[in-house]
Amino acid sequence: MTEIIGVRFKSGGKQYYFDPNGQAVAPGQGVIIETSRGLEYGECTQGNTMVEDEAVVQPLRPLVRLATEKDLDTVAKNREKEARAFSICQEKIAAHGLDMKLVEVEYNFEGNKILFFFTSEGRVDFRALVKDLAGVFHARIELRQIGVRDEAKMLGGLGICGKPFCCATFLDEFQPVSIKMAKTQNLSLNPTKISGTCGRLMCCLKYEQEAYEDAVRRMPKNESFVETPEGVGTVSQVNLLKETVKVRLEEQPEAPKCFHNCEICVVRNGKGKLPEGYVPPPPEELAKLRKITPVEEPRSLVGSVDAALSGLGVAPAEPE
Repeated sequence: MTEIIGVRFKSGGKQYYFDPNGQAVAPGQGVIIETSRGLEYGECTQGNTMVEDEAVVQPLRPLVRLATEKDLDTVAKNREKEARAFSICQEKIAAHGLDMKLVEVEYNFEGNKILFFFTSEGRVDFRALVKDLAGVFHARIELRQIGVRDEAKMLGGLGICGKPFCCATFLDEFQPVSIKMAKTQNLSLNPTKISGTCGRLMCCLKYEQEAYEDAVRRMPKNESFVETPEGVGTVSQVNLLKETVKVRLEEQPEAPKCFHNCEICVVRNGKGKLPEGYVPPPPEELAKLRKITPVEEPRSLVGSVDAALSGLGVAPAEPE
C-alpha cells in the first residue's frame, strides 16, 4: 500500500497523485508540489489515503509544503500577469497576421515560464511570434495548439441542458463518443440536437450507453415477428427506456397495440423468414402469455382508520 494525496492544478482538471511527504493534508488546502515543470501550486482534492501500489505510477513526486500566505499572493500576482500577457499576445498575433485564436495563458508558479494555449484549423508557423514574446516577457515561452473540446473545457460555459459543461466541472478526461451511440439511443441525428457547444458530439451520450446496449440485447428488433396475449404480429416500434413494443397484430394491423417486453414471445428477431413449419398457436394458448395487470392505487390511510373506528362503534374525530 502507498500513501497518497490527490491534487488538481486547475478547476475541473485531472487529479494527480503525489507523496504527502509525511504531512497531513485536508481536501481544499492549497499545496506547493514539485512537478516536471518545477514548483506548481495546486489544490488538494483527496486527503491522505492508502491505495494499492498498482494504482500509482512510481516514483511519486513529493509535496514540498502547504501553501503559505506568501504563496497565495504569488498565485494572485501570476493571475494578473496572465491577463496582461493575454492582451499582449493577441496584439502580437494580429501584427504577425497569424490565423490562430488565443484561448488561455498560464504562468507557472515560479514565473519563469509562460504557456499560451491556442486553436487553429491548420498548422501555424509561430517561430517569429515566440521570439517577440520572449523579448517582451524575458521568460521561457511555449505555445500549445489544442482542440475545440479542450477550448470548451478551459473557457467553461452552459450546455444545452442549462448546466455547466461536464468537461469543465467533473470530467477528468475526454471519452470517445461516436454517432453509433446516438443511433443506439434512438436520438435524432440532427447535429444541433446531439452536438455540444464545442461542435463535437456531446460527452453525455457516453453516460447511459451501457444501459441502452443492455436493453437492446433484451428487446426485440423492429419488424420482429412476435406472439402476444392478443395474437401474433410484427413489431413496429421499440421503446428501450420503458421496455415496451408496439405490435401490428395480424387481425388488426391498422391499430398497433403496446405490450411490455415480458408479455411477448419472439418467434423471429428482425426481418427474415419465419421458422419452417411455424403455425401460430390457438388464441387460448396465446392468452396464457404473461399479462401485466395495472397496480392498484393505495387506499387512503385516513379512510381505513375511519372505517376501523366505525366498526368499533367509535365516531371519527371531526377535522379542525
